[in-house]
Amino acid sequence: MSEHFTIALAGNPNVGKSTVFNALTGMKQHTGNWAGKTVEGAEGSFSCGDTDFLLIDTPGTYSLRGGSAEEVSARDIICFGGADAVMIVCDATCLQRNLCLVLQVMEISQRVIVCVNLMDEAHSKGISVDIPMLSQLLGVPVIGISARSGEGIGALTAELCGLVRREPAALLRTDFAEPLNTAAAQLETLLGNRITSVQQRYAVLRLLENDEAVLQKIEEHENIRFAEYDDITAFLEQLRADGLSPEAAADSAASAILSEAEKIAQKAVHTDEIRQYSRDRRLDRIFLSRRFGTPVMLLLLGLILWITIIGANYPSELLSRGFSALGAKLTQGLNAVSAPSWLEGILIQGIYRVLSWVVSVMLPPMAIFFPLFTLLEDFGYLPRIAFNLDHCFRCSGACGKQAITMAMGFGCNACGVTGCRIIDSPRERLIAILTNNFVPCNGRFPTIIAIITMFFITAGGAASSILSAIILLVVILLGVFVTLGVSKLLSVTILRGAPSSFTLELPPYRIPQVKKVLVRSVFDRTVFVLARACTAAAPCGLIIWLMANIHIGSGTLLAHAANLLAPTGSHIGLDGVILLAFILGFPANEIVIPIILMAYLSQGTLIEAGSTEQLRQLLISHGWTLKTAVCMVVFTLFHFPCATTCMTIKKETGSLKWTALSFLLPTAAGMILCFLINTVWKFIG
Repeated sequence: MSEHFTIALAGNPNVGKSTVFNALTGMKQHTGNWAGKTVEGAEGSFSCGDTDFLLIDTPGTYSLRGGSAEEVSARDIICFGGADAVMIVCDATCLQRNLCLVLQVMEISQRVIVCVNLMDEAHSKGISVDIPMLSQLLGVPVIGISARSGEGIGALTAELCGLVRREPAALLRTDFAEPLNTAAAQLETLLGNRITSVQQRYAVLRLLENDEAVLQKIEEHENIRFAEYDDITAFLEQLRADGLSPEAAADSAASAILSEAEKIAQKAVHTDEIRQYSRDRRLDRIFLSRRFGTPVMLLLLGLILWITIIGANYPSELLSRGFSALGAKLTQGLNAVSAPSWLEGILIQGIYRVLSWVVSVMLPPMAIFFPLFTLLEDFGYLPRIAFNLDHCFRCSGACGKQAITMAMGFGCNACGVTGCRIIDSPRERLIAILTNNFVPCNGRFPTIIAIITMFFITAGGAASSILSAIILLVVILLGVFVTLGVSKLLSVTILRGAPSSFTLELPPYRIPQVKKVLVRSVFDRTVFVLARACTAAAPCGLIIWLMANIHIGSGTLLAHAANLLAPTGSHIGLDGVILLAFILGFPANEIVIPIILMAYLSQGTLIEAGSTEQLRQLLISHGWTLKTAVCMVVFTLFHFPCATTCMTIKKETGSLKWTALSFLLPTAAGMILCFLINTVWKFIG
């Protein structure tokens, strides 16, 4: 009969913890080369002989003191999650800092294993870790591995299997300075055997530091009230009267742990100062410099956009042809079974046509953008973006990490909203969520690119694609500036507060693992987003077909709705058909242009645009001018989030109020800007 054990996996951000998790369990938990990525715990299982393990991946954290959502989650899993052992992943290139968490965990758990990851990177930087010496100093098993290559994973699994069967090790007792050391010993004696859910030493320190959150958890597990113990209450009051305040106790404990970590690292780690971080520092002189940092950032963004624009055209065309041929076969099949025409219209001309359009237009740019974005993430460049833009976001009352979530929004706003979990402050996280839609996602890129190509670029050849990318970059920068402006507005009104400081770890530059990046970006992001978009687009296809085929009087529902919106559209430089297309395109932005064509041509289903020149002439024949094109680009950039993003916002905030505000904010911004453009254009002439 097999045995079952639970292992909690802990570690600082960016130590390769999720990579270790994947190597052990075979799951593809997302691993990103920037700090604080794993915010929710993940679970996976693996076996060693007849022993089954449940591995719980806790959020990356620097301590267990509960200063952030990650720390609280990690602490609760380790302290109260019922784990049989704790495995702590450390970075061999900066072991001293990682040892602070190791020492804290060893105050809680008697079964601890330390996994020193990135041994290959440490070697390349001239850093040597004496694994046997480290194990001797800590008194627990220590295994050196390189998780990305799989080196040492077998030894780690075997050591885990032995760890859970051995007798628990003696609990680590860090030597504190006086008077904390004496106070802790006396309080331990007073506490006696009243606590069983956590180690007594840990409970004593929390009492001395007056850590109310942990003490409340202990009280819930033990069904006690510390305030009812008169002897403990009197002892704590006397300590504070003597000058040992909770703040002083916390500072003394933290200093002792830092000092102990430094002593251990000095004995177990040997460094070649000349080689250490030399490559990273040379690259940072470029990527983080005042002169080159921002231009390089814009150049990389422009390059990614250009590659996405150029690369998506051909596969989109192939997919469109394939879906068209399949649609014809499906129609033939329905006709062969004598299906009624209305059923063929709903299923093929409605639902299938919209779904196929969404997939053929949405999939190729996502399949290009997300891998490129993930390569930058794996390389370690994304935290540098947050560093470069931190000042801008702090001036806007927001958090510098919002730069990363904003960049994720270029691929998909729903992914950007989910990524806001990395922001510790609830207020700043909410600002990031509410403003993520101010940058265009890949669903809006095709519309913006098409308008730029038809009305702003007249020349052909390779130069036109470069010029299109430059104009698109300008449009994106407009979105960034408005993001900063709205963030500032929110931070001084309904979400008042000073911007919080945050620790941003700049990870080492690493050669991206291209194969894993491709798999991860396709399955973790592309397929996930595409599935949500299709879920929302299917009912939209039905509604569009019904509106285009149900006649009332002399026109269809689609025509009547467009006429109803025409006065509003005229005030913002658009028309009723365009506004209706945005409304019906709520499930997926990709179908806005097809709906416009369907309405202009009075068709009963979505149609292909043909060549760019044919589309341009069609739009001009229905009253489009350069002003219309400008307003169309602005409103495409600033309008309500798609259905997928709205569902994600509701899930992340748990509030219809904030979801509604995220819907109204960009829409109001777009209508105001379009109104101003239309008014000024008319005034100029």
